[in-house]
Amino acid sequence: MASANTHTYRTDLVWTGNLGSGTSGYRAYERGHEVSAPGVPVLLGSSDPAFRGDASRWNPELLLLASLSQCHMLSYLHVCAVGGVTVTGYTDQATGTMVQTPDGGGHFTEAVLHPVVEVADAAMAEKAAALHADAHRLCFIAGSVNFPVRHDPTVTHPYAL
Repeated sequence: MASANTHTYRTDLVWTGNLGSGTSGYRAYERGHEVSAPGVPVLLGSSDPAFRGDASRWNPELLLLASLSQCHMLSYLHVCAVGGVTVTGYTDQATGTMVQTPDGGGHFTEAVLHPVVEVADAAMAEKAAALHADAHRLCFIAGSVNFPVRHDPTVTHPYAL
Protein backbone atom coordinates (compact mmCIF):
# COMPACT_ATOMS: atom_id res chain seq x y z
CA MET A 1 0.00 0.00 0.00
CA ALA A 2 1.32 3.46 -0.91
CA SER A 3 2.06 5.99 1.78
CA ALA A 4 -0.41 8.84 2.23
CA ASN A 5 2.51 11.11 1.42
CA THR A 6 3.28 9.48 -1.92
CA HIS A 7 1.75 11.14 -4.98
CA THR A 8 1.58 9.64 -8.44
CA TYR A 9 1.08 11.69 -11.60
CA ARG A 10 0.15 10.66 -15.12
CA THR A 11 0.47 12.45 -18.42
CA ASP A 12 -0.29 11.25 -21.92
CA LEU A 13 1.79 12.13 -24.96
CA VAL A 14 0.79 11.75 -28.62
CA TRP A 15 3.20 12.57 -31.44
CA THR A 16 1.34 14.44 -34.21
CA GLY A 17 4.28 15.13 -36.53
CA ASN A 18 4.19 12.18 -38.93
CA LEU A 19 4.07 13.79 -42.37
CA GLY A 20 3.50 10.45 -44.10
CA SER A 21 6.91 8.79 -44.04
CA GLY A 22 7.55 8.78 -40.28
CA THR A 23 11.13 9.30 -39.24
CA SER A 24 12.59 8.18 -42.57
CA GLY A 25 14.90 11.20 -42.40
CA TYR A 26 15.82 13.96 -39.97
CA ARG A 27 13.82 16.52 -41.95
CA ALA A 28 10.98 14.13 -42.87
CA TYR A 29 8.91 14.69 -39.73
CA GLU A 30 7.63 17.45 -37.49
CA ARG A 31 8.31 17.61 -33.79
CA GLY A 32 4.69 18.42 -32.94
CA HIS A 33 2.98 16.57 -30.14
CA GLU A 34 0.15 16.90 -27.64
CA VAL A 35 0.53 16.52 -23.90
CA SER A 36 -2.54 15.85 -21.82
CA ALA A 37 -3.53 14.74 -18.36
CA PRO A 38 -6.89 13.83 -16.91
CA GLY A 39 -9.07 16.89 -16.45
CA VAL A 40 -6.79 19.57 -17.90
CA PRO A 41 -6.57 21.19 -21.35
CA VAL A 42 -4.28 19.72 -23.99
CA LEU A 43 -0.87 21.36 -24.21
CA LEU A 44 0.62 21.73 -27.67
CA GLY A 45 4.31 20.89 -27.70
CA SER A 46 7.25 20.74 -30.06
CA SER A 47 11.02 20.91 -29.83
CA ASP A 48 12.95 24.14 -29.48
CA PRO A 49 13.16 25.99 -32.83
CA ALA A 50 16.92 25.35 -32.78
CA PHE A 51 16.04 21.66 -33.17
CA ARG A 52 13.52 22.08 -36.01
CA GLY A 53 10.65 22.77 -33.63
CA ASP A 54 7.61 25.01 -33.86
CA ALA A 55 8.21 28.29 -32.01
CA SER A 56 4.47 28.70 -31.39
CA ARG A 57 4.37 25.58 -29.18
CA TRP A 58 5.76 24.75 -25.77
CA ASN A 59 9.03 22.81 -25.73
CA PRO A 60 10.42 20.62 -22.93
CA GLU A 61 13.01 23.21 -21.92
CA LEU A 62 10.38 25.93 -21.47
CA LEU A 63 8.14 23.51 -19.58
CA LEU A 64 10.96 22.64 -17.18
CA LEU A 65 11.66 26.31 -16.54
CA ALA A 66 7.93 27.03 -16.10
CA SER A 67 7.68 24.15 -13.61
CA LEU A 68 10.52 25.57 -11.54
CA SER A 69 8.93 29.03 -11.56
CA GLN A 70 5.46 27.72 -10.68
CA CYS A 71 6.72 25.45 -7.92
CA HIS A 72 8.76 28.22 -6.32
CA MET A 73 5.81 30.62 -6.42
CA LEU A 74 3.43 28.10 -4.86
CA SER A 75 5.95 27.20 -2.13
CA TYR A 76 6.66 30.88 -1.56
CA LEU A 77 3.00 31.83 -1.19
CA HIS A 78 2.65 29.01 1.33
CA VAL A 79 5.59 30.06 3.49
CA CYS A 80 4.40 33.67 3.37
CA ALA A 81 0.87 32.72 4.40
CA VAL A 82 2.05 30.67 7.38
CA GLY A 83 4.82 33.18 8.17
CA GLY A 84 2.56 36.23 8.44
CA VAL A 85 3.65 37.95 5.23
CA THR A 86 0.76 39.19 3.09
CA VAL A 87 1.66 38.93 -0.59
CA THR A 88 -0.56 41.05 -2.85
CA GLY A 89 1.22 40.46 -6.16
CA TYR A 90 3.76 38.06 -7.67
CA THR A 91 5.40 37.85 -11.09
CA ASP A 92 8.48 36.05 -12.32
CA GLN A 93 10.61 36.15 -15.45
CA ALA A 94 12.64 32.99 -15.10
CA THR A 95 15.68 32.28 -17.23
CA GLY A 96 17.52 29.03 -17.83
CA THR A 97 20.74 28.03 -19.51
CA MET A 98 21.19 24.75 -21.36
CA VAL A 99 24.46 23.57 -22.89
CA GLN A 100 24.60 21.07 -25.72
CA THR A 101 27.16 18.29 -25.61
CA PRO A 102 29.18 17.14 -28.66
CA ASP A 103 27.09 13.95 -28.94
CA GLY A 104 23.88 15.95 -29.49
CA GLY A 105 22.65 15.71 -25.91
CA GLY A 106 22.74 18.47 -23.37
CA HIS A 107 21.84 19.63 -19.89
CA PHE A 108 20.73 22.68 -17.98
CA THR A 109 23.56 24.40 -16.14
CA GLU A 110 21.34 26.71 -14.10
CA ALA A 111 18.00 28.42 -13.78
CA VAL A 112 17.49 31.86 -12.28
CA LEU A 113 14.11 32.96 -10.98
CA HIS A 114 13.43 36.69 -10.86
CA PRO A 115 10.34 36.97 -8.66
CA VAL A 116 8.89 40.42 -8.11
CA VAL A 117 6.77 40.25 -4.99
CA GLU A 118 4.46 42.93 -3.70
CA VAL A 119 3.66 42.82 0.01
CA ALA A 120 0.87 44.64 1.82
CA ASP A 121 3.18 46.55 4.18
CA ALA A 122 6.76 47.80 3.93
CA ALA A 123 7.48 46.27 7.36
CA MET A 124 7.08 42.82 5.75
CA ALA A 125 9.68 43.39 3.01
CA GLU A 126 12.76 42.00 4.77
CA LYS A 127 11.01 38.83 5.91
CA ALA A 128 9.40 38.46 2.47
CA ALA A 129 12.84 38.50 0.85
CA ALA A 130 14.25 35.97 3.33
CA LEU A 131 11.37 33.51 2.80
CA HIS A 132 12.58 32.75 -0.73
CA ALA A 133 15.19 30.43 0.81
CA ASP A 134 12.48 28.47 2.64
CA ALA A 135 10.37 28.30 -0.51
CA HIS A 136 13.35 26.96 -2.46
CA ARG A 137 13.94 24.26 0.13
CA LEU A 138 10.27 23.18 -0.06
CA CYS A 139 9.92 23.28 -3.86
CA PHE A 140 9.47 19.72 -5.15
CA ILE A 141 10.74 20.53 -8.63
CA ALA A 142 13.87 22.42 -7.53
CA GLY A 143 14.64 19.51 -5.20
CA SER A 144 14.45 17.12 -8.13
CA VAL A 145 16.85 18.73 -10.61
CA ASN A 146 20.62 18.32 -10.70
CA PHE A 147 21.53 21.92 -11.54
CA PRO A 148 21.48 25.11 -9.44
CA VAL A 149 18.25 27.08 -9.19
CA ARG A 150 19.06 30.59 -8.02
CA HIS A 151 16.76 33.42 -6.99
CA ASP A 152 17.07 37.14 -7.66
CA PRO A 153 13.98 38.48 -5.88
CA THR A 154 12.62 42.00 -5.69
CA VAL A 155 10.18 42.94 -2.96
CA THR A 156 7.95 45.98 -3.26
CA HIS A 157 5.00 47.41 -1.38
CA PRO A 158 2.17 49.69 -2.50
CA TYR A 159 3.92 52.84 -1.32
CA ALA A 160 7.38 52.02 -2.69
CA LEU A 161 8.95 54.66 -4.88
